[in-house]
Parts: sequence; structure tokens; C-alpha cells
Amino acid sequence: MARATAVATETELLPEPDKLDGYPSPRQTERLYGQAAAEQGFLDAFSSGRLHHAWIVTGPAGIGKATLAYRIARFLFAGASERDMFGGSLDIDLATTAARLVANLAHPELLVLRRPYDFKSKKLKSEITVDEVRRLRGFLSMGAGEGWRVVIVDPVDELNANAANALLKSLEEPPKRTVFLLISSAPDRLLPTVRSRCRTLACATLSEDALRKAVAQALNAADDAGAGAALPSGEEWQTLSRLSEGSARRFLLLHTAKGLDLHRKIVSAISVLPRIDWLSIHTLGDELASAAAEAKYELFFVLLLGLLARLIHGAATGEGDPAEVELAARLIPADQLAAWAQLWETTVAEKTSTEIYNLDRKTLILLTFQRLVQTSRGAALA
Repeated sequence: MARATAVATETELLPEPDKLDGYPSPRQTERLYGQAAAEQGFLDAFSSGRLHHAWIVTGPAGIGKATLAYRIARFLFAGASERDMFGGSLDIDLATTAARLVANLAHPELLVLRRPYDFKSKKLKSEITVDEVRRLRGFLSMGAGEGWRVVIVDPVDELNANAANALLKSLEEPPKRTVFLLISSAPDRLLPTVRSRCRTLACATLSEDALRKAVAQALNAADDAGAGAALPSGEEWQTLSRLSEGSARRFLLLHTAKGLDLHRKIVSAISVLPRIDWLSIHTLGDELASAAAEAKYELFFVLLLGLLARLIHGAATGEGDPAEVELAARLIPADQLAAWAQLWETTVAEKTSTEIYNLDRKTLILLTFQRLVQTSRGAALA
């Protein structure tokens, strides 16, 4: 038990890629809302006695994919008497030994691969490295008992090329009673050879009811830790719900990181394109570039990319929020749809490069707005 305690202590001290500050991590989340179909898909496969060894758990960010993966791990590690006797749920009492070990990442038959913490730079690495995936070799070589082993890759999208190839080798020759759960928001970008060896467990964006329950659960848990906030209501709820696009994580980010103010600043800047208030943009860049603004910086790009996607969709279809459809009609002529789609892709790529090569964040923000001005004038991107 001493080793388990040490692991738990270390886990709590280090930042985790899938944990939102102030809220429980997916491994500690008790209930999963809105993913009954995905849960039933796994339960049906388990009950058939022919459980596939590898699953890609797919869906947009922040809808419960990692929570589902840990629920599956708890279910597989639990004793038969601890599972739902009717086979209709993955629920396991969190007080059981298996559940507590999973919550602390201390279960000997569980391996979680994710971006490691870099003690030199004092932050999480930008990708899952091949050294992380090489831990699989030792983990899978250990003799297993009669139970299951579970490998969670969270998310598999963040594997670099060498790491993806190393994972593929383990997927090709899996040990018996081993289940791989590969969490992905962009499965189409995975190696075809990885996808071909996995079954898909598709998670859906959350309905408004499921979103409300998921957000309430997170806020209640945060409140128990002394950091909670009241569940929004009325117009604030409606705006946050629309901007979150069915993602509980995005809702909580918006709610706790002054996301509505940030959203208004983005809309204000884009609404006057091709004109631009560069003084305001420089001020925003300074605000978001500091190390203390990590969550707000990430939220800025979530909001900006989400707005751009909705504007492109609105320009193409005439569907969406009326104010955004009106802005899209003015900003994006039919013959410029491809240019705006390219702008979206370029922004994603440049943000990724900034993270990988530790480039200046303010420079990225200024460049992004420069490209917005350029595209709104009908000029090709450089």
C-alpha cells in the first residue's frame, strides 16, 4: 500500500492534461451523463464473451470520453458481485478497492499514457513521446492473473509519429485479456493501421439536459473542495450552453475563466473586419501570453475557432444563431468560403506549432488577427 500512496501523492501534485483546475479529473468523476449508447455498446460486447482488444473512444472534446474510459476500467477490474447483476450499467461503487485504485492511478493492471510533465520546463510536454509508449513493453510483459489489464491513451491524437508506430506494435500482438482504450477527438487523423485494429465507441455531444447534469456534478464537487460556483441560470445559461456546443469541459472553462468577456472581445474584433483595433489586440495578446493565463489562452482559441467554424457554416447554409448568420453573410462571400476554411486550418496548425516549439504566444495571437484581416479583404494567405 505504500507504493499506492506514493503514486497517489505524486499524481495529485503534478498537472494533468485532462484535468480542469478546481474540478475533479475524469478518473475521479462519479457519474457519466449523455453517453448511454456508448456504454451499452461496450456492455453488449462484454456480455457476448468476445470483447475486442482495442477501442477508439471518439467524440468532441469535453463530453466524457475519458470519464467513460475510466468507468470501463473500473468495471473490468471489479469483481462479478460488484457489477450490475442485470448487465445494464458500468456503475461500480467508488468505495470498492478497484475503484479507489483507479481513482488514484494506482491499480497494478492499469497503464495510462498521456503527455508527461517536463520537470525542466515545469510544464506538460506538447505531445506523447515514444518514451511514454515504450512503458507498454514492460507493462504488457508482466504476467497477468485471471483478471483484465487496461491501457488508456489520453488522447491518442497527441502521439508523435514514433510513439504512434510504437503503439501499433502492441495493438498488432495484444496479450490476452488486455483492453486498449484510445481516446480521440480526431480519429480521421490517426494512422489507418491503428484505426483498422480498433473498434469505435462513439460518444455524442451532450444534450442540454445531460450538459446541465454534468456541469452541476462538477460544480458540486468543486464546491465540496471549497472552489465551487453556482449553476448559471437564465440568459447566462443559454449563452454558455450555446457556446459550449455540448461540451461540459468547455462550459466550465467559459464559466470560471471569464469566458463570456473573452467571447465578447473576440466577436467585437471580428465584427469590424477588415478594420482592426490593434491597440486592443496587443493588450489582449499581453493578457493571454503570460504563464498564469494558460487556461484563458486555451479558451481564447477554443472560442475563436468555434466562432470561425460557425461563421463558415452560417455563410454556407444560412443556419445558426441569427446574429452570427448575419455577420457571416457580410463577412464571408460565397466565393471566399474556401479561403476562410483554410484560415481555420492554418490557425489550428500554427497553434500546434507554437506549443511544440515553445514559440511566443503573443506573436501567434497577433499573427492570427493579421490573417483574419487579410482573409476578410479577400487576399490569399501567405
